[in-house]
Order: sequence, then C-alpha cells, then structure tokens
Amino acid sequence: MKKRFKKQTIVLAVCFSAIGTLLGGCDILGSTSDSWKSVEAAEQPMEKTAWVTDWQWMDGSADLQGMTNGLTSVQMFAAYFDEADQLLFTDMFKEGLPKVQEISRKSSLVHVDLTIVNDQKRKNGTDSQKDPAIVTRLMATPQSRTKHIDQIMEAVTTYQFHGVEIDYERVADKDWQNMLLFIQELHKRLQAKEKTLRVVLEPRTPIETLALPKGPVYVMMAYNLYGTSTGPGPKADRAFIKELATRMKGVPGEKVIAIASGGFDWPASGKAVQVTEQQAVYLAKVNMAQPQRDEASGSLYFEYVDEQKQKHTVWYADETTLKTWSQVIASEGYHKLALWRLGDLSPASVSFMNE
Repeated sequence: MKKRFKKQTIVLAVCFSAIGTLLGGCDILGSTSDSWKSVEAAEQPMEKTAWVTDWQWMDGSADLQGMTNGLTSVQMFAAYFDEADQLLFTDMFKEGLPKVQEISRKSSLVHVDLTIVNDQKRKNGTDSQKDPAIVTRLMATPQSRTKHIDQIMEAVTTYQFHGVEIDYERVADKDWQNMLLFIQELHKRLQAKEKTLRVVLEPRTPIETLALPKGPVYVMMAYNLYGTSTGPGPKADRAFIKELATRMKGVPGEKVIAIASGGFDWPASGKAVQVTEQQAVYLAKVNMAQPQRDEASGSLYFEYVDEQKQKHTVWYADETTLKTWSQVIASEGYHKLALWRLGDLSPASVSFMNE
C-alpha cells in the first residue's frame, strides 16, 4: 500500500526514544506554519478511518487511543501469505490485535477490520511485497477463489473482525475479471454474516474500464506521488488528489480517498527511506533545519547533511498537510477519508484525526 519498509529500519543512527523529551515545548516550524494559508474547511464533517500495522502496533495503538471520537473504523494491516498461498498472521499481529480491539471496545464508534495484502513471507526470512503472482494463483479458478474466501471467512470468525479489506496490488490485467468475480462472491459471503468489505484501489488500477461490483466500499490510494522510486517530493499534492477524485466518480457505491502520514528521507545517493512525522520533526531539530511549506501540496520539506557529509532531503506531512488534503477531498464532493497509517504522529495530527 502503502509501500512498507520492514520495521522502519531507517539508517539515521539516532535514538528516537528521545523524541518526546527533545520536542517538548519547542516549535521547529516557527512562523512558517503560521504564514501558510490553507483552503477553507468544508462544512460537512469528514468520516475518518485509519490503518494500524502489525509491525508498529504499539505506536499505532497509542495514536488510536487519542482519536476514538473521530474514527468510524480501524483497519488492522495484518494478513500476508506463506509459500503455500495460505493466510499468514505474524506474532506481532497476535500480540497487537487484543490491544487494538480493547481500544475499539471502549468506543462504540470504532470497528476493527482485517486488511489482507498480497505480500509473501518466506521461511528464510525474506519477503515478496505486492506479488501479482499470488493474485494470479488465488483468482485462477472458481475452486481457488472459493478456497481463499473460505480461509478469509474463517479468519474473520477466529479473530472477531467487523469486516475485511482486500489490498491486492499490481494485479495483472489478465487477472482482473477473475478478481471482480472474487470481490462479488466475497462481498456476498460477508454480507450474509453482516460483515463489511472494503477494496483498496491503486492509482494505476484501470477503474474506467472495470465493472466493479456494487456493494463493497472502494478506497483510492491518493499517495506515493513521490517515494522510493522517484526523487524528492510530497506524497501527494492538490492536483494529484483532484485527478484521482475525478477518476473515482464512476466507481459504484461508497468511496473513500486515502492519504498518507509521514514522508521520506532521500539521501544524495542511495535509496530513500520512510520517516514518520515525529522522526522527520526530530531530524529537523537535531540538524537545526527550518522546514518550509510547499504551496502546491501543503507538505513540509528541509535539507540536512549527515555525519558522512551526505546531503539529505526530507519531505513529510504534518497536521496542516493532512487538513489541506482533507479539504481538497471535500471540495471534490467526498466525505470519507482513510489515513495510512497510525504510529508516531504528532499530537496535532492525532487531534485532527479525532475531530
């Protein structure tokens, strides 16, 4: 999805456990944030949902604790596949799910759904992320689809989920017709059990030519405009969100636009790595960098030089960025927003999600 980097292993050689102490009482943005003007807030409330990942469930749960008034559901990003194409649940998921469900139970507003992603975890410890071959095999025949749906239904019952979210990415063109049959049948099976279904769509999904089944909620990923495969830039900007919102007009039923927290750190040479919002704030502080606000996206960016004298460029989203993207979404006629993802958000961003 959501491009994931295992356990957020950021080669920064800093201790993020000191973030809370170092950030206390400081405002590294200064007048930059005050001088930047966002668009007017929409009148209609924005219905919000958010993801919690198994590998960052502790930080995600901490953020979730502070936004139970603002969310209608939380998606537990938790189910992968083993080498036999069977659903696989990690030990981190099994440890974190009870906490997420406990927080949910204390609020009558928040339901917990299961997100399944086409990542494969191998016995040798390696991963294959967003593997289209998994989708090809699962969707190949009526028998393979039914077997997969049976496993999903069993997981929903076992872990007491309110619903399911399918996040299968890089689907091959030849598999889409079978994928649509799978979505239709899975929705029917879940509906019979009074469970819900959400389906995540990538910007590359050919939604204009697909006869997506009515019934499920469809979520468009309006992020990763810039990332590990590009140079520095924001995860999204106004034009990108508007373009995707326009394309979603033809999708049936309930529609959600997803935005992303945090950002990326691009070294002058080498691959970019993800940073959470608070990690980005910490980097700016310790390197005495003054983040600037990008007008086209509402995102913040700054540069610093590491101990090896290598230059870095960091782009990230803060509360003002999230508000801006939310307002753009509302201006396009949508009032359902999903946030990828909880964990290490600033108090201001948590507050925004709790509105």
